[in-house]
Amino acid sequence: MALEITDSSFQETVLKSDKPVLVDFWAVWCGPCRTLGPIIEDVATDFEGRAVVGKVDVDNNQEISMQYGIRNIPTVLIFKNGEVVDKIVGVAPKEVIAEKLSAHL
Repeated sequence: MALEITDSSFQETVLKSDKPVLVDFWAVWCGPCRTLGPIIEDVATDFEGRAVVGKVDVDNNQEISMQYGIRNIPTVLIFKNGEVVDKIVGVAPKEVIAEKLSAHL
């Protein structure tokens, strides 16, 4: 299951992780985000133990959203060693997301 990441847990969970981290920036009111949600959950299950998969609610965590320039949601960022190494804006198929994350394992 995808972790809930907040402004206060972001540094520890994402930036200090020794594994690649996929972060889904989303909001409850966002239709495309609801479409992407189950895909992110599947990716979290598939990559358990190999990567961290989490979600940031942009309405409740505006500091991180602003820091990374999130203007459109859903936006998925992939981090490795504390740096953004890939980005997907909008809904993407599970295969595309898994392929991008696999490239950073």
